Amino acid sequence: MQQQLRQGNSSGGAGTGSARTFAQKAIARAAGLDSVDIGEVVDVRPDIVLSHDNSAAIREIWLQFGQARVAIAERLAITLDHAVPAPTTRHAQNHAEIRRFVQEQGILHFFEVGRGICHQVLSEEALVLPGQMILGADSHTPHFGWLGAFGAGIGRSEVAALWATGELWLRVPESIRIDLDGSLPPGVTAKDFALRIIGDWGADGGLYASVEFGGSGIEALSIDARMALANMMAEFGAKSSFIAPDGRTLAYLEASLKRKESAGAIRDAGQFRILPDEGAEYRATYRYDAAELEPAVACPHSVDNVVPLSEVAGVRVQQAFIGTCTNGRLEDIAAAAQVVRGRRVAPGTRLLVIPASSVVLQDALREGYIGTLVAAGASIGTPGCGPCMGNHMGVPATGEVTISSANRNFRGRMGTKEAEIYLANPAVVAASAVAGQIADPRSLG
Repeated sequence: MQQQLRQGNSSGGAGTGSARTFAQKAIARAAGLDSVDIGEVVDVRPDIVLSHDNSAAIREIWLQFGQARVAIAERLAITLDHAVPAPTTRHAQNHAEIRRFVQEQGILHFFEVGRGICHQVLSEEALVLPGQMILGADSHTPHFGWLGAFGAGIGRSEVAALWATGELWLRVPESIRIDLDGSLPPGVTAKDFALRIIGDWGADGGLYASVEFGGSGIEALSIDARMALANMMAEFGAKSSFIAPDGRTLAYLEASLKRKESAGAIRDAGQFRILPDEGAEYRATYRYDAAELEPAVACPHSVDNVVPLSEVAGVRVQQAFIGTCTNGRLEDIAAAAQVVRGRRVAPGTRLLVIPASSVVLQDALREGYIGTLVAAGASIGTPGCGPCMGNHMGVPATGEVTISSANRNFRGRMGTKEAEIYLANPAVVAASAVAGQIADPRSLG
């Protein structure tokens, strides 16, 4: 790995001449401006405003504006995903209030219990295209960088303001460039790369930055892997992330658009595509050699407490969880099924698998992955966030150890403060379920 640093212009300049980063171009577009400078504060009009189960709380804030109607109903997207099916009466009441609100306001982009996690669902629905802006009441909204869009998480009050006005101010972030050269070795995934980045530079290493990825290693990543990488940048402190949309990206989006189009020509998925300029100004640049990467594990109780898998192999685990907006996709479930095929989950250990969406679940059923996992002793959950937030569907007992494909492992994240969470890629999670202890899938033979 090689680190290269470039000092930013403290006065908020644009970089080399008129060269612009992706974030500068995307924010200028959303603000209706020709250009913006790093550090400048501008008003933007996002293409999509995302919320989920927290929409009931956002509605209470929005009501204080005294409006009968939201200003941008056609740009709102609401997904029920964080506590589904509702585990308590309170959650059920929240869901009922959201359904009434959606009906009253005529919100078309509403996704019910079981459809899946907001970031996965909106990707599958192609509601956001390259170059567009999505602001969401969820910290993992940088996820949409996988398709070359500007996605950023914001607070509930900010979302309420967007419901009321359709506009919000943003400060143009600095950018960080991360290049990956070569192909990932067998057993190493985009999740491992993300953990390595966070472990190297800290959970605040990308604080309020737009992280731009490039290099031959990024171009070689599958769609599912790109989603995982962009999603994890929220744990790096990033405001947004960016992977240049290529033919693979556009083909994925255009297939989704074609399924939704009832008549007429298919929209051009790349019509708003934005790429950074050569010579743009970066706060820092990092370069990694893919051949030097290895499976990584984030140890309790911080996502940047990252070590090689070999250093924690043998740690006893009571629970293994595969899912979430980071690693609940088809590729992840396929990897887990491959590991457990012909094997059984170890006595005293349980394996939970929760697909990120109904589409992923259907695909996994069709490919036989779900049958393989169930035969091995896994429990399959309703598409959604599952135990990631600690609401239900996998809350650990006091003193238990969970190895998870999720994105966060701080104390109490899964609902129990006196429990430990390790983070790893899905194949490692599956291997650990079979072994009853943290294990390298390559060691199982």
